[in-house]
Amino acid sequence: MATTSDIRNGLCIKYNHDIYKIVEFLHVKPGKGPAFVRTKLKSVTTGKVIDNTFSAGHKIEDVRVETHKFQFLYAEGDTYHFMNVEDYNQITLQKSTLDAPKLLKEGEVVTVIINSEDQMPLSVEMPASVILEVTATEPGVKGNTATNATKPATVETGAEVMVPLFINEGDKIKIETEKGTYKERIKE
Repeated sequence: MATTSDIRNGLCIKYNHDIYKIVEFLHVKPGKGPAFVRTKLKSVTTGKVIDNTFSAGHKIEDVRVETHKFQFLYAEGDTYHFMNVEDYNQITLQKSTLDAPKLLKEGEVVTVIINSEDQMPLSVEMPASVILEVTATEPGVKGNTATNATKPATVETGAEVMVPLFINEGDKIKIETEKGTYKERIKE
């Protein structure tokens, strides 16, 4: 058993007869009244995100998990195929267990969180950022680097990302996976 002081991003807990992963949390100590922890929980079975508030010192049931590195092989509809990089065993996961499936490129290595008790995969953690090639966007115009204006661009995985005006087709860009936002252009 853990308490609210053990809450951190990525912690998996049992709550309302389901397993949830803590996506966001905030310890709040108001001037009046007891402290509490405001959390955003994502169900690892359905992918649904809920908000919940725990009072300070509240007991929570954590789930023992292991992390393993897996390489993304390919997607087949809503089913994603991964291979363990250590023992080459393959697993399939549903799209709902992935945080950012639109940014997942074949060959990408991700961390899969697995329940230690029954060996069931719970969720997939993407790397902090990914480098993808822009496949479609409006052409850039010289001198468009001074403003903060953005335009939509489609990357090689099919995801659409807002990028600065100077980005052209064929450019490689770094994308922050947590927010799905443009970070920088990669010079080759």
